[in-house]
Amino acid sequence: MSRVDEIRGGLSRVRSRIEAACDAADRDPGEVTLVVVTKFFPPADVRALADLGVTHVGENRHQEAVDKVAECADLGLTWHFVGGLQSNKAAAVASYADVVESVDRPKLVHGLQRGAHDRGRDLDVLLQVSLDPPGGAGRSGADPGDLDELAAAVVGSGALRLRGLMAVAPLGEDPDAAFGRLASIRRDFVETHPDATALSAGMSGDLEAAVRVGATHVRVGSAILGPRPGDK
Repeated sequence: MSRVDEIRGGLSRVRSRIEAACDAADRDPGEVTLVVVTKFFPPADVRALADLGVTHVGENRHQEAVDKVAECADLGLTWHFVGGLQSNKAAAVASYADVVESVDRPKLVHGLQRGAHDRGRDLDVLLQVSLDPPGGAGRSGADPGDLDELAAAVVGSGALRLRGLMAVAPLGEDPDAAFGRLASIRRDFVETHPDATALSAGMSGDLEAAVRVGATHVRVGSAILGPRPGDK
């Protein structure tokens, strides 16, 4: 089987899962955007994805992302930065990303604003909220109680557009329980920020649980592209 056939098969299976999850939740599959995460995979795979109709691609690491975006600039893709972001890399990431999903502290806002301003276009951002229990030391993300302060920093920046929230289910926890908490956090957040309706949640192993609570974006890598090269 060729590499393109492998990708086509993985993509077909994931699209079918999204459609089934939406059907079970009485949702329109058109409400859910698939972001294919290509960390550690080559530009050739990105080109194959584009040929197969993928329009949103996610990257986790700045140095890999900046090179890949440049090599695939002709494809007209929407690039999501979904990994942990260092404040000293924020301006650089804003120079090529269309969406930054991992804004979890006010310190990132100035750099993202500067990079977006230098690029001459606004940048969409999602606030990454932690779903870990109090005192937990797992996934990164802002404490739910800090979201309003973080949102205010983004809204006041002038070059950043607050689009919604992003979250990752804690390792070892039932994703239905974690995403249930996320749904509650999101309801409160949208009451204060009615235009910030995007919700990026769900990955290869738990996208169905995310769709059930209203995810508008799911971030899928291995279920489409296979094991990451570094994990084989």
